[in-house]
Amino acid sequence: MARKRIFRNRLNNLSPKEWIKFQKSWFIHDPPRRREEVLRHPAKFPESLAYEFVEFFSKGGQTILDPMVGTGSTLIACLRAGRHSIGIELNPTYADIARELVKEERENLLDSVHHLKAEVITGDAALLLDYNLPTIDYVFTSPPYWDMLHAHGAQTQRKRRSSPELDLTYSEDPVDLGNIADYETFLDRLIQIYALLPSILRPKAYVTIIVKNIKKGGKIYPLAWDLGKRLGEIFTLKDERIWCQDDIRLAPYGMGNAWVSNTFHHYCLQFRYEP
Repeated sequence: MARKRIFRNRLNNLSPKEWIKFQKSWFIHDPPRRREEVLRHPAKFPESLAYEFVEFFSKGGQTILDPMVGTGSTLIACLRAGRHSIGIELNPTYADIARELVKEERENLLDSVHHLKAEVITGDAALLLDYNLPTIDYVFTSPPYWDMLHAHGAQTQRKRRSSPELDLTYSEDPVDLGNIADYETFLDRLIQIYALLPSILRPKAYVTIIVKNIKKGGKIYPLAWDLGKRLGEIFTLKDERIWCQDDIRLAPYGMGNAWVSNTFHHYCLQFRYEP
């Protein structure tokens, strides 16, 4: 009788059943409603989504980096998952919100996280090598989707425009990637930031980038595919997971005239640093 194979898990702390569940190439994630204090940020992703990726691509006690951390979703997910975390945020207001939310999360979780580092650095991700970062075991992040927050016709932006306390863009800072009007310049700047990561990554560490292809002026700009191709020259592009959003109302874009899809999915690109 053949011996049952022993499951040795070098990547995370999950059981075989939990592991295989994550291997589905697409998923629907319906997060809870955003809290009032983070509504100001125009493109926050949910802590519950970050938590699932952090749990799969790292072990307890390891250190996670989000170089564009916004209001701190990744840091909160890491506290809940028992990981150290560092986030870099260009906008000082969002960085302060992130610190307050991290502080609140620590109070909620009490002694279970007192030993965990969760640091917010106010600064430019393009200068991440200046911040004396430790060795990083996993990167989870989502960049600006080019300058789409400047698109006045966007449905979500029209809704936010009626609420003066909500931000329409990430910042007014000229170094902010979300303020770059030329696509190729934006892409080059984004690649330059991610190209810094090998200097601080542990060998065989994963990098997850959540991103979307972009529609602008009747044309598709394949941001996810361009990132996959360009970053595939620095890291190994291992796979993708597709995050499907099934809770958004359909809009009749181009009806009766041209094919225009309702784009309710994001690409979760998985890279691995293999020096």
